[in-house]
Amino acid sequence: MLRSPRALLLDFGGVLADAPRQPPAPPELVRRLSDLVGDAVPVGQITADLTEGSKAYSRWRDDIGRSGDPIELPHAQVWADFVTHAWPEQARTAVEEAATPLAYAWAWRPEWQIRPGIPEALRAAADAGLPMAVVSNALCGAAHRDFLAAAGLSDLFAAEFYSDEAGLRKPNPRLAWLASDAIGVPIGECWFVGDTVHRDIACARQAGVGGAILMRSPRTDREPTHPQLRPDARIEDGHGLVTLLQQSQVGTE
Repeated sequence: MLRSPRALLLDFGGVLADAPRQPPAPPELVRRLSDLVGDAVPVGQITADLTEGSKAYSRWRDDIGRSGDPIELPHAQVWADFVTHAWPEQARTAVEEAATPLAYAWAWRPEWQIRPGIPEALRAAADAGLPMAVVSNALCGAAHRDFLAAAGLSDLFAAEFYSDEAGLRKPNPRLAWLASDAIGVPIGECWFVGDTVHRDIACARQAGVGGAILMRSPRTDREPTHPQLRPDARIEDGHGLVTLLQQSQVGTE
């Protein structure tokens, strides 16, 4: 049985909220880029470059995640390296100057929904006096912050750490350590809840958390197997987290 935690570190996508996979070149983002650069780049090229850029950025994230010290790129560099590198200078400059709001638009998902049982799990943890922090890889964490605020959940978190703001990507354990330090609970007394083995469980193990919890999401099922990385518990959703917290309390009161 897992030792009862003194704090929770939670991923955003696949744990707190989720959405269907979006197309690599969302039409609204294509329109926004077209309005920004005008006739300098045809709409067809914007769509093609955004599509290929999405795939290239995804491959880069996977590659950097296997490095010894995964980092996150600044917004302007993401656009320059993966999308606009072949565009005319004037168009590249326009995108660079609007890099952060464009990253927000790329990250924002109108289809985001809070996962089942998450409000109950967060409130149960808050009622038990457990401080909580978000620890998430994100193209633009501000979009995640705004979604949680609109959902009425922001006040339940003592801190939120996103890769684009910290410059670090999971499985880099330093992202978890930052959160642990911010909420004032030793990392060994925290549970880390994520939906991927190669990022979340790997991060949890490298950071030295007290409990590494895998919450199943569509991403979980698409992952290759990682026999060397095993979570301490597997759950389906927030309701499973409530049950796990209740079970961990048995015999501690």
